[in-house]
Amino acid sequence: MSARPAGGGGRWVTVPPERLHPWIDGFAGRHGPFSPSGDGRVVRLLAADGALAELHVPFPPMSPPGPPHVTRLVAHASAERRVGVFLVRLGGYAAGVFHGSALVASKVGSRLVQGRTAAGGWSQQRYARRRRKQAAEAFDDAVATAVRVLSPHLPELDAVVLGGDRRAGGALRHDRRLAPLLALETEPFLVVPDPKLAVLKDTPPTFRAVRVRVVDPP
Repeated sequence: MSARPAGGGGRWVTVPPERLHPWIDGFAGRHGPFSPSGDGRVVRLLAADGALAELHVPFPPMSPPGPPHVTRLVAHASAERRVGVFLVRLGGYAAGVFHGSALVASKVGSRLVQGRTAAGGWSQQRYARRRRKQAAEAFDDAVATAVRVLSPHLPELDAVVLGGDRRAGGALRHDRRLAPLLALETEPFLVVPDPKLAVLKDTPPTFRAVRVRVVDPP
């Protein structure tokens, strides 16, 4: 589990599905009995001492929502899903299909994209054109790989999670080849380093986790 400050107050806590029920029990132990409420996207626990936990439903919406809120959320978060993951950074990419936490299909790759240069004049312009061409080719390879790896599993996929860096991810969103996959996109966006196979294999604890905003009592 990890924690970081939350905008608007409180802190974000990331809880693995298998630790969700113990975490909720611990919240009650620290703050007293709570009153649950919520919907298909957020379950709220308001404790006796005024503490609040907002549990954001992974792979929303939770269906059916409503009481018993905690029981439904734990069952929803713990379900084994088939999830497509597509990671891309400038020059590197990875695509994989997970069943629960197990990687069942994958492909990673990279293409050279030269770094920026401080040179000026015509030389800089030629270099910039070459760099743009290399970036376009790298992104084309990344999309083709994602389609080749993920599309055969499309009828079975519960969700698709994107990652890498947001700038590279944004550059690919208008590629029509990705449209059927992006129709299944869900949060979180996985900000990761160079998307090698080891990085891809390490993504399930993040995309399966429950994000919780905790606001301590006044």
